[in-house]
Amino acid sequence: MPSKTEDYEVLLTIGCGSYGKCQKIKRKSDGKILVWKVLDYGTMAEGEKQMLVSEVNLLRELKHPNIVRYHDRIIDRTNTTLYIVMEYCEGGDLASLINRSIKDKRYLEEEFILRVMAQLSLALKECHGRSNGSSTVLHRDLKPANIFLDAKQNVKLGDFGLARILNHDTSFAKTFVGTPYYMSPEQMNRMSYNEKSDIWSLGCLLYELCALSPPFTAYNQTELARKIREGRFRRIPYRYSDELNTLLSKMLNLKDYLRPSVESILQNGLISGYVALEQKRLQEKQRRRSDEAEQPKHPESPLLAELRLKEQILREREQALKEREQRLEQREQELCVREQQTNEKLVRAESMLKAFNLIRQQRALSLLSASDTENEENISPGKKRVHFAGDGKENGRLIMKPQEHILEKRHQLMNKRIQTLGEEEKMIHSPKHREMQGIR
Repeated sequence: MPSKTEDYEVLLTIGCGSYGKCQKIKRKSDGKILVWKVLDYGTMAEGEKQMLVSEVNLLRELKHPNIVRYHDRIIDRTNTTLYIVMEYCEGGDLASLINRSIKDKRYLEEEFILRVMAQLSLALKECHGRSNGSSTVLHRDLKPANIFLDAKQNVKLGDFGLARILNHDTSFAKTFVGTPYYMSPEQMNRMSYNEKSDIWSLGCLLYELCALSPPFTAYNQTELARKIREGRFRRIPYRYSDELNTLLSKMLNLKDYLRPSVESILQNGLISGYVALEQKRLQEKQRRRSDEAEQPKHPESPLLAELRLKEQILREREQALKEREQRLEQREQELCVREQQTNEKLVRAESMLKAFNLIRQQRALSLLSASDTENEENISPGKKRVHFAGDGKENGRLIMKPQEHILEKRHQLMNKRIQTLGEEEKMIHSPKHREMQGIR
């Protein structure tokens, strides 16, 4: 029996866009919280209606842990409205996360960005290379507002409203759709494009997670289109690794055939560890589902149920410990690299300080030498300056000569004084002097 709108209770409106509105709802049968997207197809052409229905049917087949799961569709022919019911992601979207980071003035951790890259690449792999050999699906509107997070911060690719179906690998889409900030150059040039266009949009999205702003920004669409065609952008902040910057640069290559494929990205050593964890988690989830399907219908004993619950809790704890250990190892490697960079900077600083001290000493010596030269010129202006390597005796005599000259003059005056006193004494003791004393 098909579902009806009366089977759900609208709780609140999450957001509105050019293609419809999104509302949070509750299923009355079991109280499960979901969301639905409301689309008015009354003004659409017949071809657009058929395309919309075929796309919804295809999206129902996209069952992947990193793709928002579609539960149901409701067609209200009276009001010409289509309701697409899907899972609710309580973690919000990446656009809200970026806005909070800008407000708090903090960057996102590289570990989180790499995990987002791994999960989104796995989601795109499911779209681009369907496991059942079906048609390729292009998302065509990858942006932070269309990437959602669940309660465990796992990424969910959603909002396939602009998705396009390619019947075979040589097909190229030509429709001009998408958000301008994340449009590929071939879309801007209104050329044919394929799944490599989604790779460009993924690169723009991951760049914004690092820099908290898109790689190409402008005040109008004409200027934005020019910047995208030029393909020049700044490096992501240096707090992120060179390997991540290199991978993003490859994804934002102007030539689509030079951009890496989804398979190439998943095999990159930067995220291969995260990809292995996600695939292992998916295998465990599929195994649990198969075990549940094979279980007999009769209820199991409470003791067995309790043991199963404890086993599941222990398994989850073990997985959490492994993930934490991997994060700590990666953090330790980052700290080692930072320590090495700090040591190199310290060595350069010490070298510059030594060079500065040497230059300062040389300047001081040159000033002292100039001062000594001026003193020599003031003391003996008539003498020819003679330069010696050390403080020799000849230099000493040259400097002390005026003092010796003064002492020599004083010595001559003393000798004259002594001579005068001697003559006066002789005159006192002479006979003529005595006769003159007697007369008196």
